[in-house]
Amino acid sequence: MREKKFIRGKFAGLEVGDDRRVAVVGVINLSPESFFRGSVVKPEDAGKIAEKMVDEGADIIDIGAMSTAPYKETWISESEEIRRIVEGVKNVKNAVDVPLSIDTQRPEVAEAGLKAGADAVNDITGFENRRMAQIVSEYGVSAVVMAWDEGADGNPVDVVLNSLRRSLNVAEDYGIDDVVIDPGIGFFRDRSVPWYEWDSRVIANLHSLRVLGKPVYVGLSRKSFIGKILNKEKPEERLNGSLSATAIAVFKGAHLIRTHDVKETREVADMAEFIRRHGD
Repeated sequence: MREKKFIRGKFAGLEVGDDRRVAVVGVINLSPESFFRGSVVKPEDAGKIAEKMVDEGADIIDIGAMSTAPYKETWISESEEIRRIVEGVKNVKNAVDVPLSIDTQRPEVAEAGLKAGADAVNDITGFENRRMAQIVSEYGVSAVVMAWDEGADGNPVDVVLNSLRRSLNVAEDYGIDDVVIDPGIGFFRDRSVPWYEWDSRVIANLHSLRVLGKPVYVGLSRKSFIGKILNKEKPEERLNGSLSATAIAVFKGAHLIRTHDVKETREVADMAEFIRRHGD
């Protein structure tokens, strides 16, 4: 049966939702500490990489300067994260004319990136720090809010939904309308359900997030649950698994897909979306 709730929204001026082509978000990674070393670029090269991603079909660029993988020790100083972000943002904005989001959990970094020209904030803590919501509101920009609850356990979909509801309540408190929701693939670990099963169950039931009425943003590119399931220790070996999971996520209703591999993901998303639109 088709879902009755129609979902449409905006992200940094780009219309996203049920009647729009799935948006592909290209990842530019300025963090040498990243779990996927093959994706790391220098800030001065960010513009060149952005141009290539847009040529391959990226609708949005997402730039991060500190790895947020929950199983790695990747913390860097705030000043270093700001340095990387500001240089990277300026280079990307000079090179391409597509929306640019900043992947950070630090409000001061977000503000520095917005001042440098970014169009949106990707907050993996889902406005846990209300200062982040305040900055997003003050600058009048869009946001990705991700589910991430360090304490909750139980049914994965219920935990994700509850976390996202809290984030959306904060967004409402600050008058932030242009929000997309991220189920936090890869961030729920040390639960009663093994992390790779947790992520798989959330992706398989992604349509359940429709009750929140917001476009769904999914980042699963080369993540560890793929490596565990396919016995691929190195992220460099996880492209096929990433694309398979992407096809399922789109079929289950994802509106935006965040990826390291733009060209391949663009084709997979278009194919999965075409089939989804022809279902009963």
